[in-house]
Amino acid sequence: MINFGIVGFGLHAVKRLMPGFAEARNCRVVALSRRDWTKAQDSARQFQVPLPFASAEELCRSPQVDAVLVTTPNACHLQDVLRAVKYGKAVLCEKPMGVNADECRCMVEAARRAKVLLGVAQVFRFEDTTARLRDRLAAGQIGRLVFARSEFSFPGGAGHPRAWLNDLSIAGGGPIADVGVHCVDALRFMLQDEVVSVAARGHSDSISREVEAAAAMVLEFSRGTLGLVAVSFRAGYRTPLEFVGEEGVLRADDGLTVEKPIRLELLRNGEVVETEMLSNRQAYTRQVESFAAALEGKAEFAVPGEEGWKNQEILDAAYRSMKTGQASPVRLVPGA
Repeated sequence: MINFGIVGFGLHAVKRLMPGFAEARNCRVVALSRRDWTKAQDSARQFQVPLPFASAEELCRSPQVDAVLVTTPNACHLQDVLRAVKYGKAVLCEKPMGVNADECRCMVEAARRAKVLLGVAQVFRFEDTTARLRDRLAAGQIGRLVFARSEFSFPGGAGHPRAWLNDLSIAGGGPIADVGVHCVDALRFMLQDEVVSVAARGHSDSISREVEAAAAMVLEFSRGTLGLVAVSFRAGYRTPLEFVGEEGVLRADDGLTVEKPIRLELLRNGEVVETEMLSNRQAYTRQVESFAAALEGKAEFAVPGEEGWKNQEILDAAYRSMKTGQASPVRLVPGA
């Protein structure tokens, strides 16, 4: 049994992580930290977590913690990951891994030196939807791919529980960084291909100020597929996936949601010829079980730190493109 400690226990832990851990068979949460000691104690009582801490330092020092799950705001990831690595803990870091690729490089190199496992919580790699699409695409069900589309929007304006969401110094960006990283990673996973160039456009508003409120990216993949990503903090929750090939279309209107059944459709000549119902409810459980299995030496974790670094290089290229108005090449991750 692998014992996890959650650093920065908050809304995401309450809504997603703890329900996932509740069904896990090979791991559990034994510790949590919050900057407010009273809130840390309250959360520990609510979820029956035996070890509350007022600081990440105390949690990482605890001999009862085997793995640290970093869920703090984006700008804190670097210091929290390095702290956990310093104490010899395996680390599963929430996405985006950092606020720029240099931070991701520092984390990966530190974990390599310490010989500890570093993973990134790109949870949609553990969905039934992405797994089935990956298999169907690899089998050539729609022929040679032309377009791959992923969108992710949700209302992230004033009053959002993550008050730092529109603060550039903490978030590192707007929806490109927050949910665009999910779209990018999911496309890389399903296509089994890498992005070589990005062209991006975005706009801000009075709420988002220094970060984009909505953006669109065109991703050029190495085998010629064009990836289309649209993200926003100003539309209702939606996560459609669509793949257009020379011989058909695969689509799932709510492909990246974990809250309701997903209808995967195959179209030929504009008509639906096959449907499959899928559930992504187990994604968060599978993610932590997979990380625990890697710590136990039973399997490799599917999303090591190098994958988070690759994603960040793509995000960095998107932000460069927004500034220059030109497509930007994606820098390679050494040794990955």
